[in-house]
Amino acid sequence: MTRKKILGSHVKRLLSGVSDHGRRHLTEVETDLIQTNLLLEEAIEKLSRNFMAIHDAVNAQQATIELLLQGGTPTPEDKQRLQDMNEQVSTYVNAAITSMQFQDMTSQLIDRTLKRVTGLREFLGTLGAHGAEMLPESDNDEIVDLLGKVSMALAIQSLELRSVLRKAVSQKHLESGDIELF
Repeated sequence: MTRKKILGSHVKRLLSGVSDHGRRHLTEVETDLIQTNLLLEEAIEKLSRNFMAIHDAVNAQQATIELLLQGGTPTPEDKQRLQDMNEQVSTYVNAAITSMQFQDMTSQLIDRTLKRVTGLREFLGTLGAHGAEMLPESDNDEIVDLLGKVSMALAIQSLELRSVLRKAVSQKHLESGDIELF
């Protein structure tokens, strides 16, 4: 293979690698942000539903409380209804608190997204630093050598970033079992 073809092959491999690496990480960033948005929407919907249910239960208790305040005597049904509503309020409050656990998953997703962005920035910084070493008067052998070093440095950074990001983001789903986000 001629020196020109070797050089062209190295440049093509490097540019393709940078493009693939960047595109892959940006796709993962996009996926993590979409999942974060879905978690937030789901949590807000559930919080709203539970707070409205708490409001309704408290309003239903109000009639019996007013009867007591006016000196009336509640019937056994009124007493039972108050107890049932108290349990309902506790259930709704617990459900609302559970709905707020989305914060843990969104924090994990945001942390992972930030690591991806930082890793991509470092990856591009490495490319730029090595690119600055290439002088216009460099001969083909020097360019091929430099491209080999750049490719090796970028491959190592890519593997290190992948190993950091390998862990899945998971938590009990708010209603239907486990969610695993990759």
